Amino acid sequence: MKVLFIGDIVGKVGRITTKALLPTIVNRYKTDLVIANGENAAGGFGLTDKIVSEILSCGVHIITTGNHVWDKKEFIAQIAKEDKVLRPLNYPPGVPGYGSFLYTLHNGEKIAVMNISGRVFMSNIDCPFRTCKEEVEKLSNLAKMIIIDFHAEATSEKIAFGYFMDGKVSAIVGTHTHVQTADEKILPGGTAYITDVGMTGPYNSVIGIEKEQVIQRFLTNIPVRFETAKGEGIFSAIVIEIDEKTGKSTAIQRLQLKYP
Repeated sequence: MKVLFIGDIVGKVGRITTKALLPTIVNRYKTDLVIANGENAAGGFGLTDKIVSEILSCGVHIITTGNHVWDKKEFIAQIAKEDKVLRPLNYPPGVPGYGSFLYTLHNGEKIAVMNISGRVFMSNIDCPFRTCKEEVEKLSNLAKMIIIDFHAEATSEKIAFGYFMDGKVSAIVGTHTHVQTADEKILPGGTAYITDVGMTGPYNSVIGIEKEQVIQRFLTNIPVRFETAKGEGIFSAIVIEIDEKTGKSTAIQRLQLKYP
């Protein structure tokens, strides 16, 4: 089976680009499941109920997030009602929302999707390594195929996490930095891995933000209100092929397309 994982959707440009290109990509690669990181979909910061509906209606099955999931206060209560919108599993007990989801494919097979956040240069939440290992032990009794969105800043933490979970899950997809890396591979134990899938958002920008605003911040060190850039879009994603019988990945391919 094939999974399409779309990199962090940033703002209106990211949503428009996803809606425009997704049907063609799904048809071309014959994907069975579409996952997208949506934590920057609402103006670059967080999600709203309306935007969740917009993303799901264009063909995405599961939305993952990260540290920006709480940026829109009105969505904090809503996330507990959205089982297809995940927040990092390693937030403390009692935090609303779900960190994993068990999806049923058209042929009846199950695939688990998990959202985990790193800690290096990020919030000091629960250990991603231990939290993930415990959750995988539970999910592996329900599904052979498991996909993890590892939302993290440090390349070293992501790579270490990949080898730590190699052979235990089908794929580990890095998100958060908005810059697609060229290190996609199948690890020795059969786990597909990429350090960062990249961003689906404004092409001529600084990781999705108006470039002049970011440049001024660097020049003056004076706080600037960041806004998502406009104009052309870039669609960043990966396609992962998984053996349903073993849960091991057999192929991983990077995608980057401009729109329009």
